[in-house]
Amino acid sequence: MDDFNNYNKNNYGEQPRNSYQPQQPEQNNYYGYYGNYQGYGSYNEVTYKPENKKSKGRKILNGIIAVLAVAAIGTTSIVGYNLIKGDGSVSTSDNTTNAEKSVAAASDEKDLNKGEDVTESSAEEKDMPSIVQLASPKDAMSIPEIVEKNTPCVVGIQTVTRQGQFMGTGIIMSEDGYIITNQHVVEDAEKVSVKLPASYASGEKADDDELTFDAKIVGTDAQSDIAVLKINKSGLTKAEFGKSGDVKVGEVAIVIGNPLSMELANSVTAGIISSLNRTITIEDRTMNYMQTDASINGGNSGGPLINAYGQVIGIASASVTKSYGEGIGFAIPIDEAIPIIEDLIKNGRVTGRPTLGVSGEDISDIYSRYYDIPKGFRVRQIAIDSAAEKAGIQVNDIIIGIEGQLVESLDELNAVKNKYKAGVTVKISVYRDGEIIDLEVTLQEAASEEEAAEKNPEEDEYEKYREYFNQFPF
Repeated sequence: MDDFNNYNKNNYGEQPRNSYQPQQPEQNNYYGYYGNYQGYGSYNEVTYKPENKKSKGRKILNGIIAVLAVAAIGTTSIVGYNLIKGDGSVSTSDNTTNAEKSVAAASDEKDLNKGEDVTESSAEEKDMPSIVQLASPKDAMSIPEIVEKNTPCVVGIQTVTRQGQFMGTGIIMSEDGYIITNQHVVEDAEKVSVKLPASYASGEKADDDELTFDAKIVGTDAQSDIAVLKINKSGLTKAEFGKSGDVKVGEVAIVIGNPLSMELANSVTAGIISSLNRTITIEDRTMNYMQTDASINGGNSGGPLINAYGQVIGIASASVTKSYGEGIGFAIPIDEAIPIIEDLIKNGRVTGRPTLGVSGEDISDIYSRYYDIPKGFRVRQIAIDSAAEKAGIQVNDIIIGIEGQLVESLDELNAVKNKYKAGVTVKISVYRDGEIIDLEVTLQEAASEEEAAEKNPEEDEYEKYREYFNQFPF
């Protein structure tokens, strides 16, 4: 731009200032064809127009005409305003006052409307439903009602093991003292006690001794992480069970339990069902879970996951939650838990669960490519008189399929196998010496933990002296 301005000075000369060219205020400079461009509708040229001398009479006449014109415009405006309002009267004596009143009235009406708008907007914001309300059906119970209904059904579980004392939560399932919890809550327990809520106290002040009962372990199942306890107490309030199969993602979910310690007993958290049918593997145990964002912490294990009608739809498992992260909780669907619970009460263990009787390892992707063998489950050991031995499965066989479905790991093999009951014959495909062989295998019933310990006395004997061996550094 400087070069361009210098060019103008050199060719046209710099114009001196004089009385006919007053100095103009500084403007924003933009390129233009003629010098500096000041914006749309403005130019940089200065035009001098000499003042026209007029007579005084002419000036007075122009003033009178201007006053009359203003008065006429004002009167016309007032008449028009009154006609619009429906008032045909015209007052010439108080025109200014009427106009001011009209403007004030219009202003008041505008303020009034504005106030109504603000009030209506505030009311709309106030009436906006919460997330819990949006997640609850129209005929749902309120959260205080759900808590009042279920608090008497939720108990504290305290266990004593060789490693120390642990705690969890339980659900009363019968009036005569049957209680549900997680298997990992009572695992390796030498003593188990149940603490009832304060509502069971006979007096106004709750007594721990009055509310605490020794519990008997009726049965446990490590695969489903479910245990059933029994206390010598009647007249208990049992929980109402719903159907987890009817649950939809996005529905409200309530958790009641004893997170972290008994000092926080009967804590309530709320959220929604985040997902269904989550297949999770924890400590070589693969299970199907419901996912929720309702807070589940250590101590909540074995407590209820409750729907909007106050019904138990799942059993919370803090053991799974600890392996993941905050805002992610898991619960065992009650539809899958009930048959196991009934079996534990009736038989002390889960019956009819199928087993092959093999142990081994998964073939990794790298191992598969390096040795040019298929991915699957390599058999390393076969139990005597097991279903696998009777069917002709051999050590180093790689199981790659069951019932026509390809499997690449033990988890996938068990997922299909567990759909069948003991006594059912299934077809298992194995890879052996470069060939694929199909074998007919009749599944056997899995032994209980006690029966498994009897079959492996050496392992059971080692458990007796575990503390002794653990004192050595090797």
